[in-house]
Amino acid sequence: MPETNQSTIYVGLNDADTGEQRFVTEKYLSILKNVCRSYGVAFSVQRINGGYFHEDGRYTEENTLSLTLMGVPDETVTEIAKDLCAFFHQESVMVTSAPCSVVFVKEQL
Repeated sequence: MPETNQSTIYVGLNDADTGEQRFVTEKYLSILKNVCRSYGVAFSVQRINGGYFHEDGRYTEENTLSLTLMGVPDETVTEIAKDLCAFFHQESVMVTSAPCSVVFVKEQL
């Protein structure tokens, strides 16, 4: 199986200043999809819940989007993460990366 890189960007939806989610989750999903489309990258996204400690020590629990990208160069992943951080008005977003194997399975009856 061919080796590639899997990157995941975790983006909270609570505003960095107010600590509240300002828009419905579908609005954030629409923005995220437009960002991925503009970079020309295929993606998967999941809605999850998470907790975060701000730099000033405040703790918040929030809705989070988990964006998975396969085989996307690290520089592009970082640019996408920066865009989402700014567009969603976050203190930061978390990016993870790991090598993985990918295979596309096709079958017809």
